[in-house]
Amino acid sequence: MLGTMGTALDWYSLCVVVLFLKMFALSAYQGFYRIGRREFVNPEDSAVFNKPPAKEDLPQVQRATKAWLNDLENIPIFIGLGIAYVLTKASPGAATWLFSTFTVARILHTLMYLLGLQPWRFLAYAVGILCLLGMSWNIVATVLYQIT
Repeated sequence: MLGTMGTALDWYSLCVVVLFLKMFALSAYQGFYRIGRREFVNPEDSAVFNKPPAKEDLPQVQRATKAWLNDLENIPIFIGLGIAYVLTKASPGAATWLFSTFTVARILHTLMYLLGLQPWRFLAYAVGILCLLGMSWNIVATVLYQIT
């Protein structure tokens, strides 16, 4: 594959792995703050450190949780559309840009969420949505072309 752009499946696979690693890092970020400050909402977790449970999660953990929930609204859609994109053999050239741009946008969205930076968080979100719409357009166009 060295020296080539790769197939849509190559880019899809790479981006899915990167998105998994991004979400894993977000979980590790939460754990870093919880363990570092020894503050846990769950009684069984706080009992490990012989402390009472916290009334609420740390602000950093709350922000990470919101970013995680936003990922759960967007990344599964990418995964589903990406499978359809690859299976319908929609434009491989567009796949490179759509898949990688979506992935970078989700990484930036998470960073902007953790840092509390608007309008950058919204812009990163919007770029990701535009990629999903572009994927949808390419899938529909490919399917309609194939059935006519």
